[in-house]
Amino acid sequence: MAKVHRKISKLELIKRIVFITIGAILMGVALELFLVNNSVIDGGITGLAIMASHLTKLPLGLFILIFNLPFLFIGFKQIGKTFAFSTLYGIVVMSATTQLLHHAHAFTEEKLLAVLFGGIILGAGVGLVIRYGGSLDGTEIVAILASKKFGMPVGQIIMIVNVFIFILAGFVFEWNSAMYSMVTYYLATKVMDIVVEGIEESKSVTIISQDYEEISESIMTRLGRSTTYIQARGGYSREETQMVYCVVNRLEVAKLKSIVQEIDPKAFIAIEHVSDVLGGNFSKREIH
Repeated sequence: MAKVHRKISKLELIKRIVFITIGAILMGVALELFLVNNSVIDGGITGLAIMASHLTKLPLGLFILIFNLPFLFIGFKQIGKTFAFSTLYGIVVMSATTQLLHHAHAFTEEKLLAVLFGGIILGAGVGLVIRYGGSLDGTEIVAILASKKFGMPVGQIIMIVNVFIFILAGFVFEWNSAMYSMVTYYLATKVMDIVVEGIEESKSVTIISQDYEEISESIMTRLGRSTTYIQARGGYSREETQMVYCVVNRLEVAKLKSIVQEIDPKAFIAIEHVSDVLGGNFSKREIH
């Protein structure tokens, strides 16, 4: 059976272009007005481009575009044309932004301030582009493909690559700059996660208790969240029971645990991170 590809509506396409543009500009601003002039680099291909620009005195935007082109070709072949074109557009906008701001003075020459504000702006920019279907660095494309081939997590592959890039930065600039760059990358990653996943991070909760009906009813009436029963059987007791499953945001976790422990202090509660929630009716019910 042939695959059916959903066409992107004009509104979705405009929204994607607008936010990828904003994200790419933010990254260009972070690089030229905060990081590069203070000898602080980003990870991945962008980090290599910054070092190449420093050594050759050629524009940063030129190296960002040239270094990413081979990975864009791979991404087009292996991941999909929508992702590849979104990434190409984002990289072109980012390269143009760095070129326009190349001779501008840095906002601050205080490295700590440059790291903090540069990292925040960088993370926000990259997060916006990823959230709307693109990327600003070929390293992510390589990591996705390597993950499929070797079975390693994408984040772990990116981390290994960046360790080598930051070590190289220590030789090109100085070791203080390399360490500042690591802090910038860590901060940018955290901000990126917030932008991609949202502030109201979701958690899935699985509860095992003999009082599952009362617990389920209390969660729905007191917390306003719907629940689901999952048929289960104890591995040791061999008794049939029901597990209670629900999804809450991180601000509701403490209250949910309190509700469960009031009813059954011995209840088993497993809480896991949820990267995204789609479909269904995740919005809270109105509590009367």
